[in-house]
Amino acid sequence: MKTIWLPVCVLASSLFGCSKPTEPSTTPTFLNFDSLVDAYHEDQLHFYPLMATSAGDNRFNDTLPNSLTSAFRTQLSGHYTHYLDALQQVDTNTLTVQQRLSYDVLQWDCGIALENLKHPSHLIPIDQFWSLHLQIGQLASGSGSQPFKTEADYSNWLKRLDDYMDWCDTAVANMRQGIQQGIVLPKSLVIKVIPQFRALEGGDVEKHLFYGPIRNLPEGLANADVIRNQYRDYLTQVLMPRYKSIADFLEQEYLPAARETSGISGLPGGADWYQSRIRYYTTTNMTPDEIFALGLAEVDRLEAEMMMVMASVEYMGNYESFMDHVRTKKELMPYTDAQQVIDNFNAIHDKMKPNIAKLFNTIPKTPFEVRRTEAFREASASAEYQSGSLDGTRPGIFYVPVPDVRNYNVYSDEDLFLHEAIPGHHFQESWQHENDELPMFRKLMWYSSYGEGWALYTESLGKELGLYEDPYQYLGMLGAEMHRAIRLVVDVGMHSKGWTREDAIDYSLKHEAETRAAIISEIERYMAGPGQALSYKIGQLKIRELRARAEKALGDQFNVKDFHDTVLETGCVPLYVLEKHVDRWIKKESQS
Repeated sequence: MKTIWLPVCVLASSLFGCSKPTEPSTTPTFLNFDSLVDAYHEDQLHFYPLMATSAGDNRFNDTLPNSLTSAFRTQLSGHYTHYLDALQQVDTNTLTVQQRLSYDVLQWDCGIALENLKHPSHLIPIDQFWSLHLQIGQLASGSGSQPFKTEADYSNWLKRLDDYMDWCDTAVANMRQGIQQGIVLPKSLVIKVIPQFRALEGGDVEKHLFYGPIRNLPEGLANADVIRNQYRDYLTQVLMPRYKSIADFLEQEYLPAARETSGISGLPGGADWYQSRIRYYTTTNMTPDEIFALGLAEVDRLEAEMMMVMASVEYMGNYESFMDHVRTKKELMPYTDAQQVIDNFNAIHDKMKPNIAKLFNTIPKTPFEVRRTEAFREASASAEYQSGSLDGTRPGIFYVPVPDVRNYNVYSDEDLFLHEAIPGHHFQESWQHENDELPMFRKLMWYSSYGEGWALYTESLGKELGLYEDPYQYLGMLGAEMHRAIRLVVDVGMHSKGWTREDAIDYSLKHEAETRAAIISEIERYMAGPGQALSYKIGQLKIRELRARAEKALGDQFNVKDFHDTVLETGCVPLYVLEKHVDRWIKKESQS
């Protein structure tokens, strides 16, 4: 998965702050369409300064205002309404093809943002997987997108932390309000988030996660001793006590009030809320029932394919026992040191490099690294990708959690590398950043159905890239696709059909080879982020559909490299926008 720190709208207000945004003009007038989209981008950065920091725009590195307040949400609603009104004044007949793509994207972006602002996500601002404290922890380590090179950089971070402390106070106040309104997390998620705060509430300050920038002070930095003392005092006197207070609140007050239900349907207005999240994450109008039926059909199809692999390795037994065999097979758990896991992913990269040019005309220039996930969040984390900076000076990073190396199973590592790294997220996002034909707001756009759909689609390219020679690695590819098909079933099951956490765990154990611990982590991830897990399969199936359509229409004229260019050149867009773009390409190619 890609780490979703760059939203197109507010789903969980916990994720982002803004820098004292001003109310937009009541009369939305712009010199031309390009000036409109440029203004939209600039306003977005004021509302979402962490998005700017991640992109390498350092103008807002000292701010993280309180995205959980009513004032923020009101201003944000005004921002999106302002640009929707401005779009009404645009004569679309005068737009170029690229401008029309931007028009469609901007219209969708504003509309879905306003829809999601109707739901009280600000009353559930903290969870174990998606919330702001996890992103801040990554930045605080000193190895993320927040720069720590100059005295001003170190000062900016302390100012940002002050704003984060305000956010934390409001988060607790909002969660108390959520208790009163019955809008609370499931108990199992609260149990997982408490240790994330406890781990940082005390201890040796010089070993603290937030002390990371001080451990890596640049040589010759002016006032280094002053900075070191400022950070020590801030951690011991402000941040660590605040984290202890939050952990106490979660444990003593919030946990007893947490709910027993697993899905969003257990909340007031949960059915409408879930439908909004489906629209946001899939960029479609599919209903929960349609998605559930699709998931069941995909699970059946993939199970049949996996049984063919089972026969090829001459396993004697039924499908369920084969899944248990794969998850416990000692030969698939060969490592004794976490660095061996990282080394294996780098070896996979080296193996496939000679074949990349067979499938892609353009290779992104942004550098790439594989890193182990930070210890403070490793137990609840999935493998994930974080994009590099727009200028390519900060690499894209594939984070791999290795909480228990001796039980780390390698059977799907080739597939995982294709998805999270190359040619999955790293290619797609780096291409998007480097594409100078895109206006700036689209360079930073993220739609899960497109981005995760593309990454899942690329998993099927492994044989063409020289991978999947081992049957268990090919099984890993099928198993990863099965994992995404299962998500369609269990996500809808929990959030729309009354399934419990245990029902979803049992269904997953029956149909895939992930360990029980990994499945529990995944199911609780879906509980924390309803609808996000649907985006992978919905997007992948759309891209597959578009490729099949192009192959049928173009016959011998079909060129897979040109098809991949056509899909990637749009950047992240809603699926209906991608479909229109590919159809135009097919028509043009068929006439050439």
